[in-house]
Amino acid sequence: MNSPYQILGVSEQASDADIKQAYLQAVKEHPPERDPPRFRQIQQAFDLIKDEDSRLRYALFHVPNVEFDALLDRAFGQDGPMRPLPADDFLKLLGTISIDKMPAKFKQKPS
Repeated sequence: MNSPYQILGVSEQASDADIKQAYLQAVKEHPPERDPPRFRQIQQAFDLIKDEDSRLRYALFHVPNVEFDALLDRAFGQDGPMRPLPADDFLKLLGTISIDKMPAKFKQKPS
């Protein structure tokens, strides 16, 4: 999935005015009546990064979606002998986990 910055074509250091200008340009190129799915994508991207508070919230709480089994395969090398990753690398991989995509066998059951 593309980040909201990529969708709007701005850098992560872009100002509020630059982001708004990129949003207006994208809406002009992809109006809702001509391309509704793309317009929704643009609108959602703008909502995520439209001001400083939104960008901070996005930076702090956004977790990219990752297939948990693929993460484990990368971490433990299912294709060959298991070799543990250095702790820093494993922690980086764990930071990419999306709880929504976690297989049921790894989720805790409610008490």
